[in-house]
Amino acid sequence: MSRLHVSGLSKHFGALTVTNDVTLDVTSGELHAIIGPNGAGKTTLVAQLSGELRPDSGSILLDGRDITDLSMPRRVRLGLARSFQITQVLPGFTVLENVALAVQARQGSSFRFFAPVGQEAPLNDAAHDALRDAGLEDRAVLQAAALSHGEHRRLELAIALATQPKVLLLDEPLAGVGGAEAEDFIARLKSLKGRFTMVLIEHDMEAVFALADRVSVLVYGQIIATGTPEQIRSDPKVRSAYLGEEEGA
Repeated sequence: MSRLHVSGLSKHFGALTVTNDVTLDVTSGELHAIIGPNGAGKTTLVAQLSGELRPDSGSILLDGRDITDLSMPRRVRLGLARSFQITQVLPGFTVLENVALAVQARQGSSFRFFAPVGQEAPLNDAAHDALRDAGLEDRAVLQAAALSHGEHRRLELAIALATQPKVLLLDEPLAGVGGAEAEDFIARLKSLKGRFTMVLIEHDMEAVFALADRVSVLVYGQIIATGTPEQIRSDPKVRSAYLGEEEGA
């Protein structure tokens, strides 16, 4: 069953075509990775999926509903959440309060930053669930500013999970994260597979091939191949266009 369906998505900036007739199906429960070399159009594609950019043509369906013209907040309320490049962590608030505010926003409550959200049991319970999934429950009472970079990334994940997404867009979650923290993050994402439908944009090929059920390769704004990690590794078009190169995107 298709949870997220993208058809004929194109975006132009003047004479430059950045995404060109992109068609993509993400099935329910899968982790679908999108990879590609520098200038491939990945950032523009995820911006269109999240609602940050309006496409010039094409459509985006979430569970069969056309969300192409909807705003980012409306997409979040319908279950499409993007993390890591747009998440606003409040450094002066505790880890728990940051996630509780995301729960409050999902429920349509007005933001009362000076109200004791940390004392509201329903917000707390949902926030603790998200923190547990992100591996941050033992950091709940710390200020967000006290977190390491890897923990900050996991807080962004917890905030996204607190919106109870049908589809979670993970925009370069491992950027700047290395060593044991990267290994832990990959393990966290593995533990979420099947529970959440995820679209992963990531440069770390080792992580992509360890996590993805399927991979789509974007080159010059077009999807040139989609398949299992094994199929993508062996695809001659992919190898000549991208794999084996060390460049970022």
